[in-house]
Amino acid sequence: MDLNRREFLSLAAGSAAAMLSLAGCKSQPVAIGKPAKQPNIIFIMADDLGYGDLGCYGQKHIKTPNIDNLAEEGMRFTDCYAGSTVCAPSRSVLMTGQHTGHTRVRNNMAKVGGTLVEDNGSPQRRVPLKAEDVTVAEVLRQAGYACGITGKWGLAEPETSGVPTRQGFNEWFGYLNQRRAHTYYPPYLWHNEHKVVLKGNQDGQQKEYSHDMFTNFALDFVRRHKDKPFFLYLPYTIPHAKYEIPSTDPYTDKPWPDDAKVHAAMITRMDGDIGRMMTLLKELDIDERTLVFFCSDNGAARRWDGIFDSSGPLRGHKSDLYEGGIRTPMIVRWPGRVPAGKTSSAPWYFADVLPTLADVAGAETPANIDGMSILPLLLGTPQKTDERFLYWEFPAGKFRQAVRWRHYKAIRLAPGQPLELYDLSKDIAETNNIATQRPDVVIRIEKFLKTARTDSPHWPVKI
Repeated sequence: MDLNRREFLSLAAGSAAAMLSLAGCKSQPVAIGKPAKQPNIIFIMADDLGYGDLGCYGQKHIKTPNIDNLAEEGMRFTDCYAGSTVCAPSRSVLMTGQHTGHTRVRNNMAKVGGTLVEDNGSPQRRVPLKAEDVTVAEVLRQAGYACGITGKWGLAEPETSGVPTRQGFNEWFGYLNQRRAHTYYPPYLWHNEHKVVLKGNQDGQQKEYSHDMFTNFALDFVRRHKDKPFFLYLPYTIPHAKYEIPSTDPYTDKPWPDDAKVHAAMITRMDGDIGRMMTLLKELDIDERTLVFFCSDNGAARRWDGIFDSSGPLRGHKSDLYEGGIRTPMIVRWPGRVPAGKTSSAPWYFADVLPTLADVAGAETPANIDGMSILPLLLGTPQKTDERFLYWEFPAGKFRQAVRWRHYKAIRLAPGQPLELYDLSKDIAETNNIATQRPDVVIRIEKFLKTARTDSPHWPVKI
């Protein structure tokens, strides 16, 4: 019998809850094969943070002492990749463990079908996650975790199957709609499935800064769940434009454009809030049993060349499949388990997060995912992650594809065009196309591309 992904997960969990799931109902939390001690997991993700925006990745002007300290106390990855080059599909890859050739949401806007959304800008068609999509939260909840999220979800509209509380999260607070997340003083946010009107932001007022509310919710969630394993997903909206912040300190007097001051102040504000979280873990005596991740959802929206150089040495930025659009800072900290002060160049990407966290929790990994568990790598054990193909596609405008294999990166800018090929070990800026010099590598990647993806009814493409 062929099982869909949700049936697989439910059967792995066992018990009567599995029968409910097979009947079309969400199952209740059931522990499955969990180890004696499950760590708490906090996954913090910035929005449009560039590869070069942090001190520990070479930033000279923006102060990020707390994030830099995470790198000193944990492992810093130089070759980690987001799920996509823009918001919604990157989050879909993170949640489902499927790359953009398979995951439900492949762009911010659907070409065909989806939910027509007309608020806060021009009409857009959006695709929510469906009931059969299995998320990280569902996998961890099945393993006995309390699962919470605060920040930007971007994978649902109200009353659809993609709402976080219908995708495994016990509790959530934030923006459902990524367009709504373009302001930091929204008229309302969502708590679970209820709209929360922010009185301080009505009639043009700017009194309730959403980022601060997310931090406070996250700290409260940790306090309330300190006695059992929890998963906190914290997808901040900083430093995504629009550039709004209560204060540009400590950069107010810098000789920069106003937007640059806000960009820097946003990142430093987030850094301070991460410091508050790390202090709380120590105060609650749960620091050593908490695994913390920090990354960005895609590349820098603006390169800020000559000021911050937010893309660092990388080519491109958000919306590109060159390295500047998809390579992300990634820091992982777990005292006593993840080696401190180490830097790794092993390539991995968001599709690996679901199987890795399932491994951490002692949970079953659902079928039909594209990622692999990199837990051995995180724990300091040598692990080969570069023999497989990492895949991205982006259906905005002309359909584009990218592949990383070993130290090679291939890019196709439109259907029918030849692959560009770069040797990232020598050319991190992707300036020297070596496709004609390494036809053997091109042939191997072309063979992979023939079976790399399945077509989507929402983003149909002829290759």
